[in-house]
Amino acid sequence: MMLAMATGGIDLSIVAIANLSAITMSTMYTSMAATNQAQADSMMPVIVLVGIGVGILAGFINSVLISGVGITPILATLGTMQIFNGVAVAWTGGKTLYGAPTGLTTFGTSTAAGVPLLFVVFVIVAIAVGLVMSRTKMGVQILLQGANPVAARYSGISMRSVLTSTYVMTGALAGIAGVLFLARNPTASADYGASYVLLTIVIAVLGGTNPNGGFATVFGVVLATLTLQVVSSGFTALRMTPYDYSMAQGIILIGVMVIDQIKWKLPSIKKREAGPHKLASQDTTSEAPASHDPAAHK
Repeated sequence: MMLAMATGGIDLSIVAIANLSAITMSTMYTSMAATNQAQADSMMPVIVLVGIGVGILAGFINSVLISGVGITPILATLGTMQIFNGVAVAWTGGKTLYGAPTGLTTFGTSTAAGVPLLFVVFVIVAIAVGLVMSRTKMGVQILLQGANPVAARYSGISMRSVLTSTYVMTGALAGIAGVLFLARNPTASADYGASYVLLTIVIAVLGGTNPNGGFATVFGVVLATLTLQVVSSGFTALRMTPYDYSMAQGIILIGVMVIDQIKWKLPSIKKREAGPHKLASQDTTSEAPASHDPAAHK
């Protein structure tokens, strides 16, 4: 979500892509395991790559609609979200699928020095995306595209190339999320994580991403993710309902946006208020020497 918002767009389809990826992997595994479970488990790397490939393909479809056809990102990804959800429901018949490679589920429940391996994957992916954003030409182009598309075009940056790369990358990351869905809980369904779309937007904005594009930090998004996880744990400890947490997410999003607007508008308001006084003082200063000039009196 941060990558899409950095370009001045948004990707509402990432959760649907993740679910479609998990459903694809679960279906592949169960169909193979029906004949030979040992062989199905040995095919885990291929199954995982196919799941990520589904995410890349879905991201490419988004990129064609946005950069090729020219559809506004929010409408394009809203439409593909509905399509991907519809495909997932038709595929599963609205039921939950059970089954995942044994190695994947073992990985999802394992720890290293007390740290869950899924969190290790999260950190590795965050570092990789951070390096792309801060150390590569693509990262600079993404931020410039979001900050000023006109300047980016006159700088020789291809808008189509930047948006294509961005949405393919968001699709790939959504595919990885689908893999982690299946690793954490060996089930897949079309409606898993329905509230995660709002959550990803809240995390991106809370992490300092400018919704209008042009500025984003991976470190800020990581901190926001951990912060909201702590908030979620607190709500659970207080035995509050998921609906209360959903309302809290909305309040946090609106609050951050309000603070952001005040932060950007306050300097301009101060400058506007100080303008007439500065002009008046400048006029007084410029007139003062003239009153003591004899030539001026003559």
